Amino acid sequence: MASVSVVPASEASAPSLKVSANDCSTNGITECISSFKAADAVIELAPTLKPKPDPSDLVFGTVFTDHMLTIEWTSTGGWQKPHICPFHNLSIHPAGSALHYAVQLFEGMKAYRGPDNVLRLFRPMLNMKRMLKSAERACLPSFDAVELLECIRKLVVVDQEWVPQSDSASLYIRPTFLGTEPSLGVKKPSSALLYVILSPVGSYFSTGYKPVSLWADPKYVRAWKGGTGDCKMGGNYGASIYAQYEAIDYGCQQVLWLYGEDHQITEAGTMNLFLYWINENGEEELATPPLDGIILPGVIRQSILELTRKWGMFKVSERYLTMADLCCALKENRVKEMFGSGTACVVCSVSQVLYKGQNLDIPCLGDCPPLASRLLKELSDIQYGRTPCDWVCLV
Repeated sequence: MASVSVVPASEASAPSLKVSANDCSTNGITECISSFKAADAVIELAPTLKPKPDPSDLVFGTVFTDHMLTIEWTSTGGWQKPHICPFHNLSIHPAGSALHYAVQLFEGMKAYRGPDNVLRLFRPMLNMKRMLKSAERACLPSFDAVELLECIRKLVVVDQEWVPQSDSASLYIRPTFLGTEPSLGVKKPSSALLYVILSPVGSYFSTGYKPVSLWADPKYVRAWKGGTGDCKMGGNYGASIYAQYEAIDYGCQQVLWLYGEDHQITEAGTMNLFLYWINENGEEELATPPLDGIILPGVIRQSILELTRKWGMFKVSERYLTMADLCCALKENRVKEMFGSGTACVVCSVSQVLYKGQNLDIPCLGDCPPLASRLLKELSDIQYGRTPCDWVCLV
C-alpha cells in the first residue's frame, strides 16, 4: 500500500480541538485510554477521482467521495493504525455480530464550506461524546475522541473538493462502528471495525424546507425505558421503517412517535421535537421532551436550547408533552409552532398531525413560521461561518 503525507493545515485552518470552548474541548472524555493515534494514519490516495455532482441535484446519502477512513480493533491486538484509503466495499465474515445481532452504531455530522472558502465542523465533539456512549452500550471498544476527530479532519482534508460550494449543501460525515466477531455466539465482540464515509448532501427531505405532516399512532414505539433510544444505533432506525411506510399510506411524511399510556410526544421521524406555545400556565414557552433515556441527545436539539435560553425571550423547558396537551392547546389556539431538529434537516416545521383519525392543523404562517425560520437562519449562519462562534471547529 503506497502512502503519502498530507501537508499539515495552516494554523488558521487547524481544528480548534485544544481550546477551552465547550465544543472543541474533550467534554470530560478521558484521553488516557488505549487508542489509535491520528499521527499514525496511513494515507493511500485513489488513483482516479470521480466527477463531483451538481450541488443542486443531490439526493441525500446516495453519492460518496473518493476516500474513506478505516480503523480495525481486536481484543488481542488492540487498535490498529488508521487508514485513509480509496472508497471500497467491506469484507465481513458471514457470522459477523453486526449482521446477526445489530452490534452496530453510527454518527451523523457535517462539514460546511463558508463564503470565505474555509471548511468548518459544527460542534463535532458532541458527536464524539455521543458515539462513545453508544459504543459503551453496544459493548464495543472505547477510543480517544480527539484522535478520531483528528482522523476525520484528515479525511475531510483529503476529500475537501467534495465539500459543496453552496449555502444549501454540505458534506455529510458518517462514522460507523461494527462488531465483526466471526461467530454466532451472543457475546461481546472480539473484533470490530470503525470506519467513516463522506457524502455530499442537499436537503434531507425531497420537499426541501417545506413543513412536514406527521402520523401519530401509539401502536408503534420507537424507544422505551431501559432500551437504547438515547444511543445512535442502527437497530433503532431499521425497526422504524415499517411504521414510516404506514405513515406514508395515511398521507403523512413522518411518524410522530408516542410513548406510554398518556401518549407522550417523543420524537418525529429521526428528529427531536419542539413545541412553541402558550402553556397551561399562560406562559410563552418553547418545550421539548427531556433526556430520560428514550430521547436521542441531538446536537441541534442542544444548540436550539442554548440559543433560545441566551435570547431570554420566552421560557425554555425540557418537559413531558402529551397528545392531550397538544389537542387542548390547539383547541384553545395556544399553539404557535411545532418543529423537528436534527443534523440532516437542521430545523423542519410541522404543518399537520394525524391522530385518532383527525387532522390537527399546526400554525405555520405559510412555509415560514417565524421561530423555526429564525433558528434555521442563525444555526446555518454559524455552520457556514457567516456568524463567528466557538461552536465550530475549522478543518
